[in-house]
Order: sequence, then structure tokens, then C-alpha cells
Amino acid sequence: MPNTRAFLRDLWTLTRPYWFSDERWQARGLLTVIVGLNLGIVYINVRLNLWQNDFYNALQDKDMAVFYQLLLQFSLLAAAFIVSAVYQLYLNQMLQIRWRRWLTEHYLEAWIGSRTYYRMQLTDRGTDNPDQRIAEDLAMFVDRTLNLTLGLLSAVVTLASFITILWTLSGTLEFALGGSTVIVQGYMVWVALLYAVVGTWLTHRIGHPLIGLNFNQQKFEANFRFSLVRFRENTESIAIYGGEADEMRGLRRRFLDVFNNWWKIMRRQKQLTWFRSGYGQVAIIFPYVVAAPRYFSGAIQLGGLMQTASAFGQVQEALSWFVSAYVSLAEWKATVDRLTGFRAATERVRTSAQAPGIVIENTGAELAVRKMKLDLPDGKPLLAPFDADIHPGETVLVTGPSGSGKSTLFRALAGIWPFGGGRLVRPAAKLLFLPQKPYLTIGTLREQLCYPVAAAVFSDDTFRAVLADCGLARLAAQLDEEQHWAQILSPGEQQRIAFARAYLHRPQWLFLDEATSSLDEAGEAHLYRLLREKLPGTTVVSIGHRPTLSQFHERKMRIEREGNVGTLVLA
Repeated sequence: MPNTRAFLRDLWTLTRPYWFSDERWQARGLLTVIVGLNLGIVYINVRLNLWQNDFYNALQDKDMAVFYQLLLQFSLLAAAFIVSAVYQLYLNQMLQIRWRRWLTEHYLEAWIGSRTYYRMQLTDRGTDNPDQRIAEDLAMFVDRTLNLTLGLLSAVVTLASFITILWTLSGTLEFALGGSTVIVQGYMVWVALLYAVVGTWLTHRIGHPLIGLNFNQQKFEANFRFSLVRFRENTESIAIYGGEADEMRGLRRRFLDVFNNWWKIMRRQKQLTWFRSGYGQVAIIFPYVVAAPRYFSGAIQLGGLMQTASAFGQVQEALSWFVSAYVSLAEWKATVDRLTGFRAATERVRTSAQAPGIVIENTGAELAVRKMKLDLPDGKPLLAPFDADIHPGETVLVTGPSGSGKSTLFRALAGIWPFGGGRLVRPAAKLLFLPQKPYLTIGTLREQLCYPVAAAVFSDDTFRAVLADCGLARLAAQLDEEQHWAQILSPGEQQRIAFARAYLHRPQWLFLDEATSSLDEAGEAHLYRLLREKLPGTTVVSIGHRPTLSQFHERKMRIEREGNVGTLVLA
């Protein structure tokens, strides 16, 4: 029971926001119509059950006139059923996609907003494949939640509608027990209830492991798919290393997880299918066996027998909803657990982001660092507390041995490194940060050049000019080509694209982390001279290790390593 209460609480936490959002009235209206159609289908089934009595009696009595009247009545009921079923499905799908769109938007905001995605990568390795949870788990959650809820509602209404009919049709069962006569009113209702209770209990006993197995299957499938994507995105590096054999080992290992877990699901579902198939087949003939004594005694006609069997089937099916829906319930439970875990992880990260750390202010005229220290994600110190000031218009070079914390300092100045303490006052001006490996989207070349703003901000002539300045004039004719540019351009060309962005955006402060490491010295010198020419008033802070960078910077800072902790020395 505690686990059930916890699950229902998690389910309500996932479900409630949409139904109380700004779309609540459209959502509730759609749901009301869908429920109405569901109830209409149940009503039609009740009418068809009553129709069966008259129809089979007409056949038994060889009454042709009544037979044709009942055929017309069936046609009208069948038409109503078809219309209700079609629009019930159509509106259900409409509600699904609206709900999924809303959830996707909010989960993307929770993941991407406040740079939660970056912090999760650093601190919450247990939350695997957030992309899969947003892309697939949300879709499955919406589908299963709506269909299972409507299925349960339909089962409850069907049970309420048919149980009275079955009770009336059942009559009484009399049998001797210990010298006394026992009379059971509505005995077929009790038989259906006992049949369903036993079936439900056995189904849960057999199928319960499917919940954990489905959870793991979604995880293993996502891991395998992600490995394939990583392979596709790094084909050149793999080819150069000749790493195909190692990649194959890794892919086989991840698919082996998929394979082995799938076999476990297969074996468990085989056991469950054995039981469910037998349960379903027995349910077909069972009501006739139970009702046959009354028919052969003459208490009911053929129509009464068929109506009784139909009503019993409806009651038994409603009571056995859990049996029929168990596989879907297991998948749904696994999906709810994954989404709940993802939601909890984003909440933890956002809460930790509010904890004391580096205090960042964007109010100054210059960059001022006061007692700022940097730590690793595990809490170990990386850079000892230091003070520093950089004034507008200066050019500053930060150097140091590999692993001393240069790139971490770059992340801290960018405001994305959450581990450490102290105070950072950044200028209230336009800042641009260029990492060592530029980020290129899958899109047109003009979109790469102006990222992250819209391409319409700049003219074609501006794009062509900046490409020529950066030594990429040959690409001017490809501005509107949509490509995977990170795979097409060399590392040096990608870094030239990053400088082109700087020339286009014209920041007042420019921070570069090994931004020319893939270029030769001549290319590096050209781009830095162009910086002084194109952006004469821009403050430039470079992080690098090449001695050739010194000539382009007026001030120097160096990180020196003392044991495991670095110290920033101002020159």
C-alpha cells in the first residue's frame, strides 16, 4: 500500500499540471466529449444485449416480420456504434497530441532552462537518456494514461450497466448442502466476480516482473540508440583511429543488454499469455455452461440464453479489465517511474543551483573577481581563491599547464560552472564566449554563422564578406545549403566559423578558450589581427598555451599548479 500511494502521488504530480494549465478548458471539454462517446458506446452495447434476446427468440419462433424489423434496428445501432467509435478515437488522438505538446514544452523548459541540462551532465549521471524520456516516454505516458483511464471508466460503467441485467437473468440457483437447501440469488454475478478475482490475482502474480523489465528495456534501447548516434557523429575520428573493432564491441555490448532483457520479457510474457489465452477461451464458453441448466429446463428461451451469455461476458470482461490491460499497465508504470525520476532530477539540480556558490552580478563597467575559488563536481578544490580585474579595452592572455583549470575558469567566467565560491562581477555589456570546439547545428551555413540569433539579421553581402575575411570564401556559394556542418568542416574551419560569429555579433567583451588550437600559426595571427581591425574597442580575454598568442595580448595571467590546487598569478 505505501508503494501504491507513492505511485498515485507521483502519477498525480505528472498529470495535474496540464489539467489546471491555461489549456485546461479545451482539454476538459475534449475529455468530456470523449467520455460522453465512451458512455454512448456502453449504452449501445446495452441496447445490443437487449436486441439479442428478441433476435434469437424471433429465430426460434421463425417470425420473419420481427426478424426484418430487428435487422433494421441492428443497422441503426451499428451505425451509431461506428460513428461513436470513430470520433472517440479521433478526439482521443487530438487530446493526446495537445497534451503531449504541452508536456514536451514544459519538460524541455525544465531541462534546458537555467542550464539544468549542463548541471545534470556534471552531477546527476544516474538520470540516463533525458532525450529519450522527453521524446518517447512522454508520448507513451499520454497514450497509456488516457487509454487506460478511459478503459477503466468504460469497464466500471459497463459493469454497472450489465450487472443488473445479469442479476435479473440469472434467476436463482438451488442446491443441497448438509441436508439443507441453499438458494443463491443472481448466482451468475457471483460466478463472474469469483472468476475475475482469481484471474486478476493470478495475472498480477505472473506479470508483476514486467514492470521492472519494461523500465530496463526502455533504458537499454535508448543507450543502444545513443551509441549509434555517437558513432554517426564521430565517423571521421573513428576511421582515423581505425576504431571500428572497438566500436563494434561497444555496440554489441549495448545491444546484448537489449537482447538479454528482451528474452526476459519474452519468457515472462509467454507465461502471462498462456494464462490470459486460457482465461479468455474459458470465458467464451463458461457462461453457456453455467446458464445451460435453466435453458434446458425451459426457464428461458434461446434469446434469454444468448442475452445471459452476452451479459455475463460483458460483466466478466469489465471485472477482468486488469487482466486484459496488464501488459499496458506494466509499460505505463515503468514510464511513470522514468518520468518521475527525470522530473525529480531536474528539481534537484534547480534546487542545488540556488545553493551558495559563485555569486554572479552583471552590473559592472569592468570584470571584477573577488575571492573566487573553483571546485570539481566532487567538491575537491581546483583553483585557490583569487582576485582579478580586467578593464574595458584590455587584451588579456591566461596560460597554464594542461589540467590546471584554464577551461574551468573559462566556464566560470561564462557563468555556467556551479562549483566553487566567491564573487564575480561581469560588465553590463554584450559578452561572447568562444569554446575550443565550436557548436554547429544541423542547418544552413548562414545559420551557423549567426548562431544563436536569427539569420535574417544580416544580409548576404555581410555573410560573404565575413567568410572571405576568415579564409572561407569558397563557402560563400553554400549559404543556403543545409548540412551537418560539424562533419563536413575541418576543426580549423569550424574555429574560423566561430571567429566569423564574433565579427558578425560585434561583442564588447570576447572570451576565447583555445579558440585557435586547430589553426596553424599564420591562420591564428590573421584572425587575431582581424580582431583588432574589426573590433578595435572589444575587450579580449584569451585562454591558451601557445607562445605565439603573447604578441596579441597586453596583459598576462598564469595558473600555476601547487599539488592538486591551482593558483592564478597576475602578471
